[in-house]
Amino acid sequence: MKHIHAGKVRDLYEDGDSLILVASDRVSVYDVVLPTRIPDKGALLTKLSDWWFEFFADVPNHIVSTTDVPAEFAGRGVRVKPLKMVAVECIARGYLVGSGLKEYQRTGAISGVTLPPGLREGDRLPEPIFTPTTKAAEGHDEFITFDDVIAQEGREVAERLREFTLEIYTRGAEHAAGRGVIIADTKLEFGWDGDVLTLGDEVLTSDSSRFWPADEWEPGRAQRSFDKQFVRDWATSTGWDKEPPGPEIPAEVVAATRQKYVEAYELVTGDTWE
Repeated sequence: MKHIHAGKVRDLYEDGDSLILVASDRVSVYDVVLPTRIPDKGALLTKLSDWWFEFFADVPNHIVSTTDVPAEFAGRGVRVKPLKMVAVECIARGYLVGSGLKEYQRTGAISGVTLPPGLREGDRLPEPIFTPTTKAAEGHDEFITFDDVIAQEGREVAERLREFTLEIYTRGAEHAAGRGVIIADTKLEFGWDGDVLTLGDEVLTSDSSRFWPADEWEPGRAQRSFDKQFVRDWATSTGWDKEPPGPEIPAEVVAATRQKYVEAYELVTGDTWE
């Protein structure tokens, strides 16, 4: 194998005609990898993503095998097809939170999608919206409009990206709602397998999505979450300036974060984490 890329959380290896995508226990917030690992995080992300790829079996995806990987990557690595990735972060939002909330408060819109006035943090949107961003190699992603995606990728591809993103979000959110979980938003990535637009990277995980307990949802305040928002909130509370290097995570925050990843996995899948 040849190590060809190290992302904030995932490492990519070339192995013959396919790739091995490995999820580490690293955690990043505000585009900075923190120095402390979260035990089992990589395995939890991988297993949850694998579960969703099966759930969306009718959507073309990059998975070749979830088991045919080198022994050292068992449980946190998958064999995937090499894709020519689309340079757009495809984000679906069903609730107003995070950077979307800040953009709405500033402009009354997100990625050019105008929203009703007077919405509060945590409010459910009238319908899910497609709010793409750039895919920055360094620094922060920036909001772009659907017209920007058309200019970059062409109208047909842009419309398919929006359709796939909203379909996956909507179907996933409906399933999660039946399990007592709100999926507030999610980020998806797509690439080309030949001429087939294909879902890649991860899908509806605790790193790429916001999960809230449905029975505690209360618009107008921050929501309790089953995702890495807990680490973001802790990091912000330290007074850290969001520039490298990030702060060390205390043991109690590490344990609580791991438990949130486990809770998200168990609620969504109905399986017990071993």
